[in-house]
Amino acid sequence: MNQLNKNIELAEKHCREKGERLTQKRKLVLLALLNSQKAIYAYELVKYCKQQFNETVSAMSVYRILDFLQRQGLAHKLCLANKFVACSHVVCRYKHQISQFLICDQCQGVEEINVDPLALEGLKTVIKKTGFHLSSPQLEINGICSKCFSTENDTNKKTQI
Repeated sequence: MNQLNKNIELAEKHCREKGERLTQKRKLVLLALLNSQKAIYAYELVKYCKQQFNETVSAMSVYRILDFLQRQGLAHKLCLANKFVACSHVVCRYKHQISQFLICDQCQGVEEINVDPLALEGLKTVIKKTGFHLSSPQLEINGICSKCFSTENDTNKKTQI
């Protein structure tokens, strides 16, 4: 059994434990997110399901499915980009911390990380002092991933010779 199938099995078990069902279309959308190497738009998921699984899933259904997957902790919405990504902790059996996202400006890849709770508390304290009321502690940080950075450096070295 490959890793994707294991992840789907664990997601199904997770849903059952919460009294929910991971229907066939929900599985397809989750599979599409798990297969993606980057965050993707809901409409890209519609297209992906048609191309890869020969299944028609309407945009409205995809949005409802994404809401369901988010409530189950199986997917995340990147608010600034309005894109979605599978939770990297799909296979975890523990409650994970508030996720933070590193987004590569070049390849659009997304890495989910956990930030030290003390660092988050420090940030919340600074925010509170400004009088700002935080609605979500999720951070989306843009930069260049190590793969793109090393490729860029290799290209720069070759052009300098």
